[in-house]
Amino acid sequence: MKVKTVTQSPEVLFNGLGKKYEEFPSGEFKLNGQLLQDENGENMNSEAVISQIEQDTAHFVGRQFAQIVLLAGAGSSISGKTGAKRVGRSMKDLTLEIENVLNKEKLLNLKALASLSKYPFLDYTSKDFNLEDLMSRIERAQEYVADEDKANFEVAYTRIHKVIQEATAYDYDSTLLHHDRIIKMLSDRVVAPNKLTVATTNYDTLIEQASIAQGYSIIDGFSYDSDPRFDADNFEWNLVRDIPNLATSELEYKKQVINLIKLHGSLTWERSGDGTVHRLTKSAVDKPLMIFPSSDKYMQSYTEPYFDLFSKFQELLSRPKTLLISNGFSFGDNHISQMVHHAIMHNGGLSVMITDNNITSQSNPGWESLEKLMSARYPVIFVKATMNTLSDFLGVDYSEY
Repeated sequence: MKVKTVTQSPEVLFNGLGKKYEEFPSGEFKLNGQLLQDENGENMNSEAVISQIEQDTAHFVGRQFAQIVLLAGAGSSISGKTGAKRVGRSMKDLTLEIENVLNKEKLLNLKALASLSKYPFLDYTSKDFNLEDLMSRIERAQEYVADEDKANFEVAYTRIHKVIQEATAYDYDSTLLHHDRIIKMLSDRVVAPNKLTVATTNYDTLIEQASIAQGYSIIDGFSYDSDPRFDADNFEWNLVRDIPNLATSELEYKKQVINLIKLHGSLTWERSGDGTVHRLTKSAVDKPLMIFPSSDKYMQSYTEPYFDLFSKFQELLSRPKTLLISNGFSFGDNHISQMVHHAIMHNGGLSVMITDNNITSQSNPGWESLEKLMSARYPVIFVKATMNTLSDFLGVDYSEY
């Protein structure tokens, strides 16, 4: 009897600039298909290979950029396990948690909700299952569900919102996450009056907490008063002070300021009866504003405040000498991936560094379109890195951070 052997695929560590570094299950490393060896003819170890990749990324990000945008996806909020402690939820984790709650409380499960929404359901454990796509379809289907199913349908939908709210309400832990280091490293490279922009699709408040802990002021589109309300014009403001003892009108910009664009809403946002969007504490919010993007239409993104947030993000990508770094973002959100693709095609001053813990087997159209641009020699690189290891690839000595 023949034994069928399974050949494991190599893991991509870096792709771009005409170079592709791969790690093979045997422990060997190759560059563009050629075995990597040192001057003694010995196979390079991981430390030496990563050092080479760091040099390549340092060259890519080390140029003078006027504008830096960090795009943080779901993967950026996930830490590794340290004992029993862990921060963050992947979409797979969140999906399993939702399904378990629905079944435990004997509510309509994801398959039943998909059926009532006329959504082609995939097994929720499948890698191709898209929770946000299903949630968007459920939301649009609410008014069309038959009367006899409507009550159960709405109860289950509301419960899913609550599960998401509870599951993403974790706090920043600097012993597990390095957001603070990344924010400071990137912010230090931006020259005033420009400031670092962090755009995120996450509902959690990790970016806010990591920034505030370092004394950063955050411009997130909300007013600076006792009842913060959203107004997109607030993004155009900066924090300055007069320079004393100078008989001029010269101003000094506050260095520790970032823009924060929460593209899919936040656990701390809530819409009042008059339509105004307020920012509150997490404990004070009953129904947080969260957008569940569909892979085909993004109707919610054309409503307040999402239209202004997406417009600001798109405008930043159109500026000259801009570096976009993504982390933990799969580009499965069609609306955002199209914006980035269009900006790369039409803004010759935009460079893009895509980082994720898995750059080997992403298989959605948005990711694949960016790989094609990279292959066509547009300034796009892919690097295997989590938020916690991203600092290794930014071309500076991070020990001081």
